[in-house]
Amino acid sequence: MADLELGSDGGKEPSVGGGWRGLWHERFVQPCVVEALGSALFTFVGCLSVIEKGPETGLLQPALAHGLALGLLTATLGNISGGHFNPAVSLAVTLIGGLTLTMLLPYWISQLCGGLIGAALAKVVSPEERFWNASGAAFVTVQEPGQVVGAVVAEIVLTTLLTLAVCMGAVNERTQGPLAPFPIGFSVIVDVLAGGAVSGACMNPARAFGPAVVANHWDFHWIYWLGPLLASLLVAMLIRFLIGDGKTRLVLKGW
Repeated sequence: MADLELGSDGGKEPSVGGGWRGLWHERFVQPCVVEALGSALFTFVGCLSVIEKGPETGLLQPALAHGLALGLLTATLGNISGGHFNPAVSLAVTLIGGLTLTMLLPYWISQLCGGLIGAALAKVVSPEERFWNASGAAFVTVQEPGQVVGAVVAEIVLTTLLTLAVCMGAVNERTQGPLAPFPIGFSVIVDVLAGGAVSGACMNPARAFGPAVVANHWDFHWIYWLGPLLASLLVAMLIRFLIGDGKTRLVLKGW
């Protein structure tokens, strides 16, 4: 993004060519476009990995596809938007001060649109019988009410790991570093391997929303909003009150 420099008249002027229009484009338009693009690619890859997986691969194929795709997209596009591609991650990052509140809703809209585009593209390239058998790779792991509590708890815990990897690896100044895409991608691989059979290991409302719309499959869909968003609040509280750096933490700043 273009930084602002103090002009000779005491006002602020853009430090790059293109004036305020270019600055506005880089600060607001580009991040939203990148979030939509990344969410679309992530959902497309994720959907195909579920639709096309064979019984011999189990959870390994979806775990590797989702984790490697997210790590790659974060490394490639993260410097533009932060590389969230997930409404739950954007909420946590906003709550710890890594994203302005005015950008949260545009990010969410971009991510949901991207998830919808990715799922639609996955349907286009998939044989229809396989697409519908997998419900468009929407999450069909939870089949009855007795599984709901376990699925919600799993989504909270799994999303906590992912969101911690993002917030501590890419936002918190004391722990952030250039290798953040690796733990972020690895956290998804671990989560899918560990919780895929319990809840589907979504951890991302946009990843669930796109396939749900395209496949018109809404059974227990609310789980994949409630669990990840609760995890975002939990991670934000942990960082703000306990484990964040002095700039982020709200209490005990001198300790």
